Amino acid sequence: MPVSYPVRHRRFPRRPVLAAVAATALTVAGLAGCSGADGPEQSVDAFLKGWSSGNLQSVGFIDPAGTRIPATDVAKEIKSLSGELSATPPELKRAGDAKITADTADARIQVTWTLPGKTHWTYESPVRLARSDDDRWQVIWEPAIVQEKLEKGDRLALRRDTAPRAGVLDGAGKPIVAPRPVVRVGVQPSEAGDVMKLVRQLDAAFKAIRPALTPPVDLSDLPKRLAEADQNAFVEVVTLRDEAYRQIKPRIYDLPGTKFQADKLDLAPTREFARALLGSVDPAQADDLQAHPDKYVTGDLVGHGGLQGRYDDRLRGTPGVTVITERTGPDGTTTPTGTEVFHSEPKAGEPLKTTIDVATQNAADAALRGETRRTALVAVRISDGAVLATANGPGSAGENLAFTAQVPPGSTFKMVSALGLLDAGAVTPTATVACPKTATVDGRAFKNSDNFELGSVPFTTDFAKSCNTAFVGLAPKLGPDGLATTGRALGLEAKWDLGAEVFAGKVSANGSATEQAAAAIGQGTTVVSPLAMAGATAAVARGQWEQPKLVLDPAPGQPAPAGPALKPESVAALKTMMRAVVTSGTGSALKDVPGKPVYGKTGTAEYDDNPAHTHAWFVGWQGDIAFAVFVEQGGMSTASAVPISERFLRALAAR
Repeated sequence: MPVSYPVRHRRFPRRPVLAAVAATALTVAGLAGCSGADGPEQSVDAFLKGWSSGNLQSVGFIDPAGTRIPATDVAKEIKSLSGELSATPPELKRAGDAKITADTADARIQVTWTLPGKTHWTYESPVRLARSDDDRWQVIWEPAIVQEKLEKGDRLALRRDTAPRAGVLDGAGKPIVAPRPVVRVGVQPSEAGDVMKLVRQLDAAFKAIRPALTPPVDLSDLPKRLAEADQNAFVEVVTLRDEAYRQIKPRIYDLPGTKFQADKLDLAPTREFARALLGSVDPAQADDLQAHPDKYVTGDLVGHGGLQGRYDDRLRGTPGVTVITERTGPDGTTTPTGTEVFHSEPKAGEPLKTTIDVATQNAADAALRGETRRTALVAVRISDGAVLATANGPGSAGENLAFTAQVPPGSTFKMVSALGLLDAGAVTPTATVACPKTATVDGRAFKNSDNFELGSVPFTTDFAKSCNTAFVGLAPKLGPDGLATTGRALGLEAKWDLGAEVFAGKVSANGSATEQAAAAIGQGTTVVSPLAMAGATAAVARGQWEQPKLVLDPAPGQPAPAGPALKPESVAALKTMMRAVVTSGTGSALKDVPGKPVYGKTGTAEYDDNPAHTHAWFVGWQGDIAFAVFVEQGGMSTASAVPISERFLRALAAR
C-alpha cells in the first residue's frame, strides 16, 4: 500500500510543483539522460542501478522543496544512512509501476539486505518523483528511500544475538562436550611473598601433571601481572580440569598467595579425547574474520579442524540479527534512537550424531598416553562398521593420522596377500612354504627381520612369524593385479563417504617382478591409512567389507557400497593363521589379554632407502572390535605397536 506524505504533498500540488522545480529541472536535464521523456519507471530503474554501483550521475535529484541536489551528495548520504550495512549493498528492484498524479509520481522499490548469517531482510520503500516542463522525471531525494524510518543524520546499525552452539554426540546420543568440573588457580598479590620462588614452585607442580599439559603453562609474565594488579585481586594463572588439579593439590594448596575457584566448563571427557577428529571451538581468529566477514564477527565461536570445522555451519546455527537506527550527535558520538527496523531470532545449531563410544575412545587415548612418537589407533565395531574410537598422539592436538596417514602397511598387508593366495588356491595353511634367510628377485635382495630363517615350514608358521621371503616367493602366484583385486574386495581404494576426510589406500598393481614382491610384504608403492587397515581387518572378521561409519546424522550422502562376500573357506583359513600370530608368533604378547581370543598381524614397514628406518603396525580384532595401531618410526612392532595394542585391549577389558 502506498505511504501517505500529507505535509510533503502539500508542497507539491500540480501547478506549484511545476513552478517550484522548473528552473531546477532545466539545470538537471543535462544530467538525466536516461531519465527523459519515458515514464518515471525509467528514472527509478536508473536510480537503483546507480545505488548499486555507487555512481548516480545519470539520475537527477531534487529535495522536497524542489532544490537541486548533486548526485555525488546523494551517493554519500546513501552510504552514510546504510551505516554498518554499507559494505554489502542490497539487492534492489522496482516494485511494480509508478502511480502518476499530474506532475508527481509515487513508486515503490524492494530492498533486500543480506545480513550476517545469510539472513535476508526485505522491505519496500517509497520513491517520489517530480516532472519538469520538458517531461523529465527527477527523484525527490529523502532518507526514507533507504528505509522508511530513517531521517537525515541517521544510520543503520547491527546487533547480533549468538545462537546456542549444538554439540557433537557420541554413539549413545549424548553430548561429547558437557559441563565438567574445573578449578581456576590464581594468586592474590598481597599474600604472594617471594614471587619468584612462588613461580618456580608452581612451574614444577604444573610440569608434574600427567598427561602433560599441552601447551605447558607459561608463567613468564606472572610477576609483572602480580605487580600491576590490585593487591587483593584474584590473578588467574591457569584453569585445570578437576582431575589434573587433584594431582597437584598437595603441592600448591598451601603455597603463599594461592587461591582457588571451583567452576564448570563445557569440555570433552579428557583433554585428548578424539581431539584430532573432533577439532576445537575457539574465538574467531583474524583469518576467520578476513575470509568470512559476512559470517563471523569478533567474539564469535568458530569450529577449527576436525568435525567442528567441517560442520561449523550446522553446529553454530544462525545468529539473531537486529537492525536499529542510530543518530550522530553534535559532539560526533553515535547513539541509538530507540527505533528497531528489523529483528530475527537466533536459530540454535543442530547436533552432529557420531558413532564414537566414550569407553572405547578413553581406552584408545590411554593406550597412546605417554608416547613421544606420532601414533594412531582406530577401532571399528565389526557387526555394523561403527567407528568407536580414533586416537592420535602425542598430546591432544595435531593431524588425524588414524584417518589420513598415507604410509606403507608393511607386514600387516600379508593379511591381504594371504587372502589373495588362499582365494587363488595357490596355498593352504598347512602347505609347506620355504622361508630362507634371503630371496632375490631381478637382482634385488629381500630378507627377514634380523635375518632369521625358518626353513621349510607350514604356511601358517610363515604367516605367524612374518616371514618376508616366503611371501616374496609366493608373489608371482598373485599375478600382476591379484593383490590389488583382493585389496579392493577389502575396501581399499574405494570412494568412502563417512563424514570426515579419510584416505582409503592405494594398492600396487601391474608392477615389475620386484615391485610385486615388495607389494606382497606391504612395501613398494602400496600406501594405506590406519582406518583403511582397520576396515579391511573388520572385513576379514565379518566375511565381507562394509564401509566404516562415523557420522550418523546428517547421514553422508554417498557411502561406498558393500564389497562382495569373501570366500568362507579362505576367511576361515586366514582367521586360523591370524590367531596363530597371537598364540605362537610375533603377537604373542597378546595371548594372555583378558576376554575373547585375539587375532592379528604385526607389521614393520620401511619408509625410505634405509632398512633401519621403519614404521610399526598391528592390526587385529577381539570380540566385536577390530582395530589398527600405527607408530611412526616405531621400529620393531613387537616393541611399540604390540604393547600399545595390549594396553588398549586391557583397558577395554577393565571398563
